[in-house]
Amino acid sequence: MAFFIVGIIAIVGLWKIFTKAGNPGWAAIIPIYNTYILLEIVGRPAWSLLILLFIPFVNLVLFIILALDLAKSFGKSAVFGVFGLIIFPYIGSLILGFGPAIYQGPCAGVPSNTPPVAPAV
Repeated sequence: MAFFIVGIIAIVGLWKIFTKAGNPGWAAIIPIYNTYILLEIVGRPAWSLLILLFIPFVNLVLFIILALDLAKSFGKSAVFGVFGLIIFPYIGSLILGFGPAIYQGPCAGVPSNTPPVAPAV
């Protein structure tokens, strides 16, 4: 029962993050597609990193990079990325989804002089 509740919390948090970033919320419930959308939200090359996520130990490093990039994409610090999205991911995703954080555009691969992309409403 506890796994079911934690799974629902993860889906709800990811759903809100996706909608804030201008993507369909239903993508949170499709296992590999949600990672693809998350990679697009943070601005990483989606297909190449998606394939690397199937390699053991490489996926752990990529998860840390993805969490830090997601925090930056919503204007949060690396400290929030570590504590909110790596150590306590379910609470951090709810804070990003339901909190006042605004999607500022992809943080990876975007030159610093480029203005952030406004999310589609």
